[in-house]
Amino acid sequence: MKNVLKRNQIIIFGIAIMLVTIGYMSYSMNVEQVAQTSAMEEVNQVAGIGDARLVSNNNVITDEEEASMDNSEAESNGNEEYFTQSKLDREKMYSEMLESYQSILANPDVSQEQKNNAQQEINKINGQRNSIMIAENLIRNKGFQNIIIFVNNQSVSAVVRADNIETAEIAQIQSIIQRELNISVENIHISNK
Repeated sequence: MKNVLKRNQIIIFGIAIMLVTIGYMSYSMNVEQVAQTSAMEEVNQVAGIGDARLVSNNNVITDEEEASMDNSEAESNGNEEYFTQSKLDREKMYSEMLESYQSILANPDVSQEQKNNAQQEINKINGQRNSIMIAENLIRNKGFQNIIIFVNNQSVSAVVRADNIETAEIAQIQSIIQRELNISVENIHISNK
């Protein structure tokens, strides 16, 4: 009987040590996350300093000018929403296509030829998604704030977030898209938003 009690006590002691260890690890991770979060908050606060406006008694900003600034800020947020939503829509479309082809592969009633075609389409879609991602990243590295690329067969449309696009910039964008997506330049259409 004493052996059973000692064994139970040892098990309970072992569990208690594990719980204390887990609690300590959780606490340590939370402290580290809080430190990282506060460091990021400090960076954001310092970064926000550039948003301040210089005010002097000679240059008063009227309500109309402030409303105009607010409208341009709202327009900027609207543009960002356009790019974000367009990327989500594009990814949803690709996911649905992949899901459809995956169901063909999983169907035992489908011929081997159909399964081979489905696998080729899956590879093509994944390759295209990868090429689009690379092209968008390369174009952003050229100084553009945002870009979305749409592929429709052998035609590509690219929408760039910019007030205006210079001819040299258009040539750079076309060159990147042509190289990464293997599309001829005359089938690449670029616009700004």
